Amino acid sequence: MTTTFITGANKSLGYETARRLIEAGHTVLVGARDSERGQAAADALGARFVQIDVTDDASVAAAAADIGAREGGIDILINNAGVLGPYSPADQLTAADASTVFDVNVVGIVRVTHAFLPLLRKSASPVIVNVSSGMGSFALTHDAERLESQAIVPLYTASKAAVTMLTTQYAKSWPDLKVNAVDPGFTATDFNGHRGPQTVAEGTDAIVELATIGADGPTGTFRDRHGEVAW
Repeated sequence: MTTTFITGANKSLGYETARRLIEAGHTVLVGARDSERGQAAADALGARFVQIDVTDDASVAAAAADIGAREGGIDILINNAGVLGPYSPADQLTAADASTVFDVNVVGIVRVTHAFLPLLRKSASPVIVNVSSGMGSFALTHDAERLESQAIVPLYTASKAAVTMLTTQYAKSWPDLKVNAVDPGFTATDFNGHRGPQTVAEGTDAIVELATIGADGPTGTFRDRHGEVAW
């Protein structure tokens, strides 16, 4: 049985990813900061809830310890938790704003990945999927025909560029793991007021694909539901 842990899994892309992987036969552990919402999501899915705040060292350590005691290890880690941050003009953004966004979107991935590596290394085919964004791609944000070029969200886009680079560096560092980044695409979720043209199922296509690649799958790539993304 494949055991998968997903951060930020109580709604939207995380929830749908959990649902699809359960349907595929995985044992899914639903990670969420809010205990009430996380437990409700896990109950609805038929999964186990694990409380985790990716910005808190003690919370992340406790989540890893809990899973180590209960499941013994994991096969797949999906770093999905993320925040948009303030949608403010660039001249109004502060260092505190930047710290908030990067602490969740980038440092949170480092924090969780570091704590969960020992659990992943108990798997015969360990996989990490980091949810990034085409908004962090230089190529897409400079292509006038792409929606990504129309939005100006400095902190979010910079954090997602960092996630993609972090992913490639992790992949080079750990040849025993498959580590990839995903661009879900512009998907209708709470994150954007349900304005995206893609369904939540379409938004999770690449996440599910990379979570189920197996030992012969790619590593160090950045993909969306249509294939590799230029960045």
